[in-house]
Amino acid sequence: MRLRICGDGCELLIIFLISSFLSVIYLIVTAYRTFPDFGLELIHLLAVIIVEAIVFWNGIIRVYCTSMQLGIKWRFIGIFCGWLPLVNLFALMKIIRVASWETNFESEKIAVNKNRANSQICRTKYPILFVHGVFFRDYKYLNYWGRIPKELIMNGAVIFYGNHQSAASVIDSGKELAERVRQIVGETGCGKLNIIAHSKGGLDSRYAVSQLGIENYIASLTTVNTPHYGCQFADYLLSKVPESTRNFIAQKYNSALKKFGDSNPDFLAAVNDLTASSCKQLNDTVLDIPGVFYQSVGSKLNVASSGRFPLNFSYPLVKYFDGENDGLVSTSSSGWGENRIKLTVKGSRGISHGDLIDLNRENIEGFDVREFYVQLVKGLKESGF
Repeated sequence: MRLRICGDGCELLIIFLISSFLSVIYLIVTAYRTFPDFGLELIHLLAVIIVEAIVFWNGIIRVYCTSMQLGIKWRFIGIFCGWLPLVNLFALMKIIRVASWETNFESEKIAVNKNRANSQICRTKYPILFVHGVFFRDYKYLNYWGRIPKELIMNGAVIFYGNHQSAASVIDSGKELAERVRQIVGETGCGKLNIIAHSKGGLDSRYAVSQLGIENYIASLTTVNTPHYGCQFADYLLSKVPESTRNFIAQKYNSALKKFGDSNPDFLAAVNDLTASSCKQLNDTVLDIPGVFYQSVGSKLNVASSGRFPLNFSYPLVKYFDGENDGLVSTSSSGWGENRIKLTVKGSRGISHGDLIDLNRENIEGFDVREFYVQLVKGLKESGF
């Protein structure tokens, strides 16, 4: 329904532009033929204004209310430029281009999913367990993984979530995940799970599998943008920020997240476990388990400006200390396991830390994040997982 309304709105805006042009021609011609009957022309003009206003506002309201790709920036630009003659036409054309591209993109995805619906290409032998990264929670109505789970479910996947706290040490988060794994396996009888974990969630999952006795319940572990070798930038930042400031930020964060469901959040423990020094200690003791398939996915931004806030600010700092990165994690740190996937796109855009979990629900030219996960899970199925 959202796609259909967006598409209809875009079509109405195109109709508005065409009809406006034709209306101007019509008024010029009729004014010449009926001159000097100004009363009749005023009636014609009023009728045209009313009809064009109905067409325009019907279209623009539909696009504004339903388009996911237009973004806040172009919505505000459209409103502001709407009062500027000629400039408003350029803004309108941009809005039409964005909405048209979105409509075509989503229409193609609907067709692809419809054609392969019976194939159930994501119906893996074992269910998928999604594990979120630090400073986020699993919420029903604000999914950490964006549009990805719905796409996988449409193609046959069975999905569960880690449901652990937003910020805690790797050890404490690992304990929560181990308990969650035992719960799912016990309640469903599925035998094993395929874990897909993002950012720090990958470290939490590795610890749980290696150290907490759930290795027989895990078929595969796919880490996404996980800092396996830590972030040297985090070491530097923690060394420069005064202890009083660190404690103040931690206290405010922990107090706030308790109100959102965390039982015992620990901001500083979570951040410390992302440093290069902490990850080195982790890697020395947390070893891969034979029989569990490990793979990783990493991505790279090409320029700082292509990252959404705050990744556009952190990108150059991480690049200085750690090299090419996704805005938070370097590509050299994200690689782990038997199969190591590195992603980016041509041009200046690149793929950020947030892009790989569809955080902004953004369609990126040259990279379809939803289809990437479909093919990723399809690969797990074909491997017998």
